[in-house]
Amino acid sequence: MGGMTYAIALFFLAILVSLAAAGFFMLRKSDAEHDAARSKNMARALTWRIVLSVVLFLCLLLAWKLGYIQPTGLPIGK
Repeated sequence: MGGMTYAIALFFLAILVSLAAAGFFMLRKSDAEHDAARSKNMARALTWRIVLSVVLFLCLLLAWKLGYIQPTGLPIGK
């Protein structure tokens, strides 16, 4: 279970880093000739964020299906 926690934390960190990179490319000042490269870099960073999020979701579903993680949920009733 400990390895799964580290893997999930690593995925979340990678998602945040790619989001920060996209924000950096969006806010960076550049001249007109570098706007296309800036947009391309920002789109690439956002694409990585989406890919990492989908992979994390699929890995969580697979881990649940294989029994590596168990949902705890909230108790209903008494």
